[in-house]
Amino acid sequence: MLLRRREILIAALAAPAVARAADLPGVTATELRIGNTMPYSGPNSAYGVIGRTEQAFIRMLNEQGGVAGRKINFITYDDGFSPPKTVEQTRRLIEQDKVAFLFNPLGTPTNNAILRYCNQRKVPHLFLATGADKWGNWQDTPWTMGWQPSYRTEAQIYAKHLLAQRKEFRLAIVFQNDDFGKDYIAGMRDVIGAERFDATVKTASFEITDPTPDSQILSLQSTGADVLMIALGPKAAAQAIRKVHDIGWQAQRYLTNVSLSVGAVMQPAGMEKGVGIITSGYLKEQGDAAWRDDPGMNEYRAFMKQWMPDGDLHDANTVYGYALGRTLQQLLAQCDGDFSRETVMRQAAGLHEVALPVLLPGITLNTGPQDYRPIQKMQLQRWDGASWVRFGGLIEGAEV
Repeated sequence: MLLRRREILIAALAAPAVARAADLPGVTATELRIGNTMPYSGPNSAYGVIGRTEQAFIRMLNEQGGVAGRKINFITYDDGFSPPKTVEQTRRLIEQDKVAFLFNPLGTPTNNAILRYCNQRKVPHLFLATGADKWGNWQDTPWTMGWQPSYRTEAQIYAKHLLAQRKEFRLAIVFQNDDFGKDYIAGMRDVIGAERFDATVKTASFEITDPTPDSQILSLQSTGADVLMIALGPKAAAQAIRKVHDIGWQAQRYLTNVSLSVGAVMQPAGMEKGVGIITSGYLKEQGDAAWRDDPGMNEYRAFMKQWMPDGDLHDANTVYGYALGRTLQQLLAQCDGDFSRETVMRQAAGLHEVALPVLLPGITLNTGPQDYRPIQKMQLQRWDGASWVRFGGLIEGAEV
């Protein structure tokens, strides 16, 4: 009888813990469900390789035993880079699939569409594949965090370089007509100065549904501008680079970091047509001779060979996807088996000097409860017709 009472007491003590575990969305004794949306189709489908790289990375983690005794169920849906579709797929992930959190959903307008929903539901909306400046707003959207440097910071870096090189210039900007493109206008304006910018800079907006940016390029050329900022996604950026070259426009060109991929942008544009373009980077490039025998890049190459053999080593999006995989691995390790949404968010805001094998030397991930910008440094690089060549040191944006 005494033994029976003891068994009942043990069961009663254990029951609350079991109930608490059952109440954790996306977490079971054997599984951790993580959600994602990607444009596997549509105008920005070149980015879909990021999601495929992350799937491969998570397959590797699961083959190695998973995390805290659980296998990761990475549920990723195609949203076609369409905000209404993103809303639909995100609601499916959270309300039907009951994922623990969202990881690296791609796109500025698409994440904009789910920003309020995720924060109202208190679902971690983490390490977004977009550099919109607003993802660092920990005060108003405490459940949302970016990963890469903000587009506004990146534009500030280009403007600092431009002002250091020239006292007089006529700047034109072709930009995707959403928060992504508008951040480049804001960043350039921050450094050039509002009065000068508003009086002299010419801009042309590009809709994601436009077939090409050719008309915008021709319009901006006619202004007499001698500097061009290209703030477009991969497909449109490749078209813009090709058009500028083909019409003989001899402008100094700056290119958004999200469109620096050799395989997805520079090759389709024409390798020789981008010579002289300046962009910025925070990740190592496969084509950079400096990383030929680099241990970190060797790790990336070994991963690609085993887990994604059909992937393009020269596509910067695969390097990006690998870096995000490593970031996820670090986050889950820091959670130490507790995958409640509160713990996941707290650990995301607790990254300290996290070195990833494919980040440029001197760049690490750092976050805090009031710092939702993991990466804030970049290095300028110039296209030489075959690869990106880094120059200068690491640069941060301006204080705004």
